[in-house]
Amino acid sequence: MKNGWEKIFYFFTFFSQGASFLNPRAYAIMHRMHHAYSDTDKDPHSPHFIKDVWGLMMKTKDIYLAYAKYKTEPEAEFRDRYPTWNFIDKLSDSWLIRILFALSYIAFYIAFATQWWMYLLLPFHFFMGPVHGAIVNWCGHKYGYSNYDNDDHSKNTLPLDFLMMGELFQNNHHKSPNNANFAKKWFEFDPTFPIMKLMHAFRIIKIRKI
Repeated sequence: MKNGWEKIFYFFTFFSQGASFLNPRAYAIMHRMHHAYSDTDKDPHSPHFIKDVWGLMMKTKDIYLAYAKYKTEPEAEFRDRYPTWNFIDKLSDSWLIRILFALSYIAFYIAFATQWWMYLLLPFHFFMGPVHGAIVNWCGHKYGYSNYDNDDHSKNTLPLDFLMMGELFQNNHHKSPNNANFAKKWFEFDPTFPIMKLMHAFRIIKIRKI
């Protein structure tokens, strides 16, 4: 992705994720660690060393913050080749910005909610990024089927992964981590891949050949 498009998507990700925006550099480092040390004690978010989803989220949070705030430097092989934008990173890390996003969500519900129980969905809006990560890493390494033996516990949770836009094809992804299409079998469908092909056709991104 060229620099101009990268900035557009960087800002759009911050704007759309709002209170749950995750620093791309920190998350990229953790994702590389997750592949290198999948389901070992050095994996930043393996469900096989933690008793519940909450514990997984807390462990991931601590490692994420260490990298996001530059308190810890990653191993050499996990450095560089990730997008950074100091202005957005600092802005998104501000509690004032997070509170403003949260207040905007509450205002939206006040304006449009028709039942009291709808307000129970607010925490998911506040923490959508961490919740999404927890679902992918917990379910994708515990439940489902395997197409490949990757020497880990990665699973394909859903053959038609419409919930996580293809990210629950963890077994396929760990087999071919550089392949943009997470689906492998004829009955599997990764809904993100056609979007990426369209973006490639419009030269917004360039999909590398494997």
